[in-house]
Amino acid sequence: MLKTVQLGQRSGLRVSELCLGTMNFGIPGRGHQGDWTLGIDEARPIFQAAIERGLIWFDCADIYGLGACEEVVGALLKELLPREEYVLGTKISMPLGKGPNAGGLSRKHIKEGVEASLRRLGHDYIDHLVIHRHPHGIPGQAQAPIEETMEALHDLVREGKVLYLGGSSMFAWQFVELQMTARLHGWTEFVSMQNHWNLIYREEEREMIPYCAGNGIAITPWSPLARGILAGSYRGGFQAGSTSRSQGQDRARTESLYKGEMDFAIAERVGEVAERYGKKPAQIALAWLVNKPEVTAPVVGVSRIEQLDDLVDATTIVLEQADIDYLEELYQPLVNLLSIGSS
Repeated sequence: MLKTVQLGQRSGLRVSELCLGTMNFGIPGRGHQGDWTLGIDEARPIFQAAIERGLIWFDCADIYGLGACEEVVGALLKELLPREEYVLGTKISMPLGKGPNAGGLSRKHIKEGVEASLRRLGHDYIDHLVIHRHPHGIPGQAQAPIEETMEALHDLVREGKVLYLGGSSMFAWQFVELQMTARLHGWTEFVSMQNHWNLIYREEEREMIPYCAGNGIAITPWSPLARGILAGSYRGGFQAGSTSRSQGQDRARTESLYKGEMDFAIAERVGEVAERYGKKPAQIALAWLVNKPEVTAPVVGVSRIEQLDDLVDATTIVLEQADIDYLEELYQPLVNLLSIGSS
């Protein structure tokens, strides 16, 4: 059974120690992950199982399934739980259409985008709204002044349409600048950072993790299993995908994120440690993150109840320091993906 934890020191919100990422729920065939998307009837037993195991935090994005994810998640949560018993999050900034204001973090798109998300979710308010990237972090989108973005987000909080704000995947200096801009003007600050952190991508440990840890900002890493690499889905190489996701169109995205020479060697070590603990590789990879004191709640994705059970169990695994050192030993510095625009 999962415990609840406080979402950092800058909020009073309590969340489950795992957050369910919902990218793979929506309308099959719709959106960039459509070839491995589960529809509402397939998703329902997974959501029910998650709730029964104490998972109460659900993370969407408007771009997932081009809105279909929000429709499915919102409908299931309303069906399965009273509103006060779960925490609902979504993300905004990625373009959903070809219009010049269909994406980004301008005041216009923030207002229209959140209103559209609320309609799709069928909810009156969003507990946790995350900006999917920095206002200047989406190629091809207008670079809104950060003051415009932060004031527009603050207005949503004052209107009661959003309760808490979070950021995702940006340079540490950019995140600090946003926080300081909000503080200077008396606007709502971010309480969380959803960043890219796992055993084969650890560049965030240089600046973002220490900044957040030192300032009470919750850290909720995405892709803790490196899109299946650390779970053994690729069996040593990108040509050897063993799941529908790793064999489908999503593989190109995985290859664009993970270019390290030691990636699969580190994944092999995860498998070795898993054997010693009598666990699965995915459990050890997640336990490595959960064992980090800076981490509040990793964002995990599942397509089967047994996967959910494995990840819930992973939160109870305490790794010996020698095993942590063994898992971390092979890592070599990488080009920060944000610097080449592909995080």
